[in-house]
Amino acid sequence: MKKSLFFFAALMLFQSAMAATSDTLTVRIKGMRCEECAHKVGTVLKKVNGFETVSFDLEKRTATIAYDRSKTCADTLKGRLDATGRYKTAPYSKTEVIRRGIGLQMADMHCQNCANRITKRIGQIDGVDSIAPHLDKHYVFFRYDANKTSKGEICKTLSELGFTPVSYYTSKNISFAYFNIPANLATEETAEVALALDGVDDANVNKRNKSLAITFVNTETSVEKLQQELKEAGIEATIPAPHECKEK
Repeated sequence: MKKSLFFFAALMLFQSAMAATSDTLTVRIKGMRCEECAHKVGTVLKKVNGFETVSFDLEKRTATIAYDRSKTCADTLKGRLDATGRYKTAPYSKTEVIRRGIGLQMADMHCQNCANRITKRIGQIDGVDSIAPHLDKHYVFFRYDANKTSKGEICKTLSELGFTPVSYYTSKNISFAYFNIPANLATEETAEVALALDGVDDANVNKRNKSLAITFVNTETSVEKLQQELKEAGIEATIPAPHECKEK
């Protein structure tokens, strides 16, 4: 019993000592725009003696770095990143405005009334300052402050309104698919299955609509191929009949 208590006390002292020398630093890295960039930033940091962990927020372009201040310091970490040229650091403040813009495609946005509901509800989210619906292409462009809200929060609210948002791009190589799926398969797991398919850039499920929306690279796959691959994965996805909007 005494040995166990001694071991526990020693462990607590060790953890306290580790915590006493651990510190964090959050910086903005404006050149960090994607997962690959974040991976490269992490590779640079791992070479610094005393570096512990790093987490990223790509919308804010921030990196939060944990380090052992008995072995390194904030200036050394920032200096290593600044030396890359592309991933130079800048101070981060929770009060600054970080403008971001996203386009979201919603095949279930059918008419002006749909667009009006989206504009009214999303306009109530703190940080959103611009909403531009494009009914002909079923997409909406949103501009927002990433220090106040996020793409995830906007998508969540759109889903609650009854829409199925996925990433929108203007490239001719990008297309969109929209399927009806069984109620028991209207889950996040189904979206994950879709995301794992070749050529898929984004996927989202709406439980209320029992729908699955997909953004895909049309040089790599097609609606028919996606439908077949989903079926092979146990997901019966059907293309809905042309919609007759009751809100008109």
